[in-house]
Amino acid sequence: MADALVILEKKGGVATVTLNSPGNRNALSRGLVSGLRDALDTALADGAVRVIVLTGAGPVFCAGADLKEQLATNEDGGAGRASDVPTVLSTIWHSPKPVVCRVNGLARAGGLGVLAACDIVIGVEGATFGASEVRIGLAPAVITTTILPRTGAAAALPFFLTGEPISAAEALRIGLLDVVVPPAELDSTVERYCSWLLKGAPGAHAAVKQITREVAPVTFDEALPHMARRSAALFASEEAREGMRSFVERRPPAWTPRE
Repeated sequence: MADALVILEKKGGVATVTLNSPGNRNALSRGLVSGLRDALDTALADGAVRVIVLTGAGPVFCAGADLKEQLATNEDGGAGRASDVPTVLSTIWHSPKPVVCRVNGLARAGGLGVLAACDIVIGVEGATFGASEVRIGLAPAVITTTILPRTGAAAALPFFLTGEPISAAEALRIGLLDVVVPPAELDSTVERYCSWLLKGAPGAHAAVKQITREVAPVTFDEALPHMARRSAALFASEEAREGMRSFVERRPPAWTPRE
């Protein structure tokens, strides 16, 4: 179990799902995303599970896409291949059970989309958060479906356009995080929220989530398929190939001016 890319543990009505690939900063490889999808499905199907906690192993929550894997996929002719990340975001978003994100460290790109899909996001002081896609020739597409309902466009635009990481305090200010605590208080805070959630009725929780999702001007289900197609096209672009190559080769990207 310790070697699994995703670990699922259940105790007292709470299922803890841990991204367990600290060697590559819990990047969203195909294997990890598949394991995450399976763990979430298992937790949702278990009637004894009332609350789901999502976290990462090691000092990082999630560094986003596995760019080495994505670059290899592109060069093998798999550019634009559908990703399971939208499925994972949809599973979290539509979960009738509350999902608490225990953000144990930095989050980047796709990792932001995962945490923003959760219902209660608790992060540690000192963690940083960045949407760095523009620096590798991409744009945040799929993750906007979960981030924008939290932050709004005005707060997200500077964040998305510059690619500069922000602090936990700033992430709290713009709505990306709900609670920020010192590292020593992370576990006790997560446990406290879980204890509060366990006092609520399962049907009421499901209704609250459904009601709050329904009032959005553009629904998640309307936006997600379109953004998934946009994301696949972006990953297949020449700019993205150069951006990912430069990242893997640890050099500045050589951008070509647009005509």
